[in-house]
Amino acid sequence: MTKYITHWAVVFITAFIMIGLHYNDGSLVQTARLKQFDLLQQTDKATLSQDVGIVTIDEAAIEKYGQWPWKRDILADIIWKLRDAGAGIIVIPIIMSETDRLGGDIQLAEALAGNGVVIAQTGSTQANRNAVPRGIAKIGDPVPYMFEWPGMLGPIQLLGDNADGVGVLNTNPEIDGVVRRVPLLMRVGEDTYPALAIEVIRVATGKPSYQVKEAGGGIEAIRVPGYPIIRTDPNAQIWLRWNKQFETISAASDDYRLFEGKTVIVGVTAEGIGGLIASPTGPQHNYIPAAVTLQTVIDGDQIERPYWAFLAELITTGLLGIALVLVGRFAPYWLAGGILVVAVGGLTYGVHYAWVNYLYLLDGTMPMVTVFVVGLHAIFNRFVSEYAQKQAIKKQFAGYASPTVVRLLQENPALIKDGMKKEVSILFSDLRGFTPLGESFGDDVKGLTKIMNGYMDAITQPILDSDGMVIKYIGDASMHVHNAPIDDPEHPKTAVQCGLNMLTAVEKFNEQITNEGRPPVGMGAGINTGLGYLGEMGSTARHSYDVLGDSVSTAARIESKCKEYGCVLLVGDATYQQTKDDFFYLKIDDLAVKGKTVGITIWTVLDNVKPAWRTAKRRHEDMHRAYLAQDFDEAIKLCNLLHNHFDGKMSSYYDMWIERCEFQKTQDLPKDWNGVFIATSK
Repeated sequence: MTKYITHWAVVFITAFIMIGLHYNDGSLVQTARLKQFDLLQQTDKATLSQDVGIVTIDEAAIEKYGQWPWKRDILADIIWKLRDAGAGIIVIPIIMSETDRLGGDIQLAEALAGNGVVIAQTGSTQANRNAVPRGIAKIGDPVPYMFEWPGMLGPIQLLGDNADGVGVLNTNPEIDGVVRRVPLLMRVGEDTYPALAIEVIRVATGKPSYQVKEAGGGIEAIRVPGYPIIRTDPNAQIWLRWNKQFETISAASDDYRLFEGKTVIVGVTAEGIGGLIASPTGPQHNYIPAAVTLQTVIDGDQIERPYWAFLAELITTGLLGIALVLVGRFAPYWLAGGILVVAVGGLTYGVHYAWVNYLYLLDGTMPMVTVFVVGLHAIFNRFVSEYAQKQAIKKQFAGYASPTVVRLLQENPALIKDGMKKEVSILFSDLRGFTPLGESFGDDVKGLTKIMNGYMDAITQPILDSDGMVIKYIGDASMHVHNAPIDDPEHPKTAVQCGLNMLTAVEKFNEQITNEGRPPVGMGAGINTGLGYLGEMGSTARHSYDVLGDSVSTAARIESKCKEYGCVLLVGDATYQQTKDDFFYLKIDDLAVKGKTVGITIWTVLDNVKPAWRTAKRRHEDMHRAYLAQDFDEAIKLCNLLHNHFDGKMSSYYDMWIERCEFQKTQDLPKDWNGVFIATSK
């Protein structure tokens, strides 16, 4: 099961899940997007408005004029003071839907009449009275796309009739309760109502109504005749740019000259009275959205969420998700990690660049989350898969290769998985003397098994010490290779030295078992160098690392001739040619192994060389020259002279060679005979 769960292709499922979540655009996705938009707003440089000022009904004003709500003639007095100071449009974002119990409505109505004052009404789910709608000129059918309230609670008729404008105070918080956009037009049924800010613009221009354009799928723009077009989203909303700051004067002041020529909003800020809303830059009083909306429209620096943004973001999520599956699978870890960092950095830069240069709100959250989730999933799956693969390699090769080789295979499994063709040196070995050893144990199979395991341990250790790879054990025989799967530039030399070390290991093993009363054993080994085809081979259900090729077959044939020649270590000519200066060699024969028509020269290598052996070697070479010249009697004579040389290690060979010479004497050999002996058995 783990094998399938951690397969790299499974990460595609994660990528498609992320794409699906983005496409579905659920509340979590929306909230993350909006929070990112807030971060952009928080990087915006604050600007002080030159067009809008605020008169605050604060603690000082409460102390001066008394308990809230005031008698409305106080508001009238503030209006007159502002008018005397030369203020522009005056906005009173206070709901006055009930008659003033203190009797100040007449004075306020007089202050409102013709004085350029806009008062407030609010969308309501509980009441619908005194509403003051405003007609619109329609292009298309925009009304169905406007935010709808069940009812509208307006000012008492006396005030509504005398005010130059009545605007809606409501905002439209997003899914997380934060005010980022304000609808410029709302509706109750078929009646339409403007927001406070846009009503200020209408009053300032003296126009009776608005123009609204709907363009197949939503509202596109709103226009006050004589004023620039205001682009909106399909629901007649605009994004607020919350970097606006406003100069304020307490209502307790008698000097409003600072606000000459400015639109002035009279807002409540006294503790426990004024309402608060959440904004991207923190809590704000509930009249501030009207001020920010108005300043945003005046400045013309509207924030936009382009119509193509969501599709572009979705495509980015998809492309990144799919790309990261491939990156996590095939790229080196350092490159994959670098790509993750670059992807996140690029998204961050792109989103910030679009904001700073175009005031575009682009969402990088889902692409970034996709980068982390898909990227880390891909890398994690790859890590787990590679770890499992490394453990499998360790399990598979721990007994067949040195720790160094195993580590290198773990670091680069392709050395096993990917087949290769390269020059290698192959060594076959076989136990000599098994029959008497087995007979010494009788029916004690357990004891014999223990001894055989000890023998295999003895001959394997030199292989591991020389970083060779054991390909297989076949009964009491072994096969191993050098220069694969890891490189060994001197593999012929390594193979020959390994063969000598294996013979030494067998001698030490014999010391152990003879002390236990067991007969000694011997080992025959054959080495050959040539091209091999290496890799995992076998059936789907059962396979192992193996090497194939003509050089392998030749090595096996050479090893099989050890007993026939009376030698313990035979070496093919390809190996000899690359190591002749490193070891003491004696030529054995020119042999065409079974299945071959072309002969090869085979050699034996001896260790513990003594000075006298050099002279004996020259005589040995003379013997072979006499043999090739068909002077078999001379060759026999030299064999007899050499019989006891080389510490007797070649005695059996010379006995065999004398028999060979006697045989050749009976043959009708051609004058140009090349001396190659054609084997008739393996």
